[in-house]
Amino acid sequence: MPPADPSPIVDIHTHIYPPSYISLLSSRTSPPQLLQLPPPSPDTPPPPPRLIILPSDSPSANPSTPPSLLGRPIGPEYSSVPHILSFMNTHHITTSILSLANPWLDFLPAHESAPWARRINTELRTISASSSGRIHAFGVLPLTAPLDSILDELSFLASPACHPYIKGLILGTTGLGAGLDDPSLAPIFSALQQHQSSANNPLLLFIHPHYGLPSSVFGPRMQDSGHVLPLALGFPLETTIAFTRMWLAGVFDRFPGLKVLLAHAGGAVPALAGRVGSCVEHERGFYDASEKGKDGGEGAESGRGARVRGPKRSLETVLRENVYLDAVSYSATGVRAAVEVVGRERVLFGTDHPFFPPVGVGGKKEEGDGDGGGEGHGSGKEEESEWTSVTTNVEAVKNAFGSEDIDSIKGVLGGNAIRLFGLDVDSGGGG
Repeated sequence: MPPADPSPIVDIHTHIYPPSYISLLSSRTSPPQLLQLPPPSPDTPPPPPRLIILPSDSPSANPSTPPSLLGRPIGPEYSSVPHILSFMNTHHITTSILSLANPWLDFLPAHESAPWARRINTELRTISASSSGRIHAFGVLPLTAPLDSILDELSFLASPACHPYIKGLILGTTGLGAGLDDPSLAPIFSALQQHQSSANNPLLLFIHPHYGLPSSVFGPRMQDSGHVLPLALGFPLETTIAFTRMWLAGVFDRFPGLKVLLAHAGGAVPALAGRVGSCVEHERGFYDASEKGKDGGEGAESGRGARVRGPKRSLETVLRENVYLDAVSYSATGVRAAVEVVGRERVLFGTDHPFFPPVGVGGKKEEGDGDGGGEGHGSGKEEESEWTSVTTNVEAVKNAFGSEDIDSIKGVLGGNAIRLFGLDVDSGGGG
């Protein structure tokens, strides 16, 4: 990423745990929670706290494991705007669209969810408003709250109060708890589609994996490979399954204007789209639970619901008209596959910051440097040098098109996002 290149770079997949969220996690005594660790000695600062998301990673489930080895270390790069801007400067990123990372607010009781969503969304708006146009955000919904509260927060994100700072919202693949094909999500998708058609920005729905796949699918020795299987396979396959279920359930038939962004280059969607489409063409057993027992059809006997045809709009059409993919694939092959299924104007650059920082000085892992799997914490030093996880994605975009197609490279790295989100970007690398 030569600094001399004046083309804007827009990072649409980059995360933050804002201070309000840090305070929420710090106040908890059960997962998800933030473990505050004591300093090693009276004259040294305490180490970064540890984020515990799953009960299986908690101190109570691991009584013989030192707390300093549990969960994930959360350094200042996760919540500090100066750290984020420093990272952007180092990598010549013009604009970033921040989003809260999992576990979002899905763990809160109903009466707490909506107030916390408003507090965090307001904080994200404030961060954006004070950044001179360099930072924008995807908001978060209070999914455990009553439907009216969820829709109220969605209206807030689409309101003039949040424009031009909030550019969409992030949603985990579990949705309200039963997946993104859950009929209970229909009012939310309906309202979002309406906002997307009338807003000055697309209010894009960013679909992001939540917890990955169950550990059992990887076999009894999965821990021998550290975090590789759940991160490299579990997260993208979770997204693949969630999106495919949405399409199979007819979500994009009922809401043909719904626009979504799939994380991690769509997972395996680009590679498996043809196979999925072929299976749908040959499937004879689609059922609709809402049509259960009507007209004396086969569903009346099976209890599965009436037999119906599959999704009306083809997967190819939905991918070309409803879906955007990020370019967080780390390979030119992955970028080319993303472009092949959605088109080159619908692929957007991302870094997945602050995850996957450098593992050590000179690329060598040192003792105490993070917790493996690229999920270390930062002391601030990584902001002074380029992250391999970022430069790899930039090179993947460049290699996907080659030096003869500069327009496509500039489009994926920044131009596509500038047009989609209506960003007011001068130029330059932000450094």
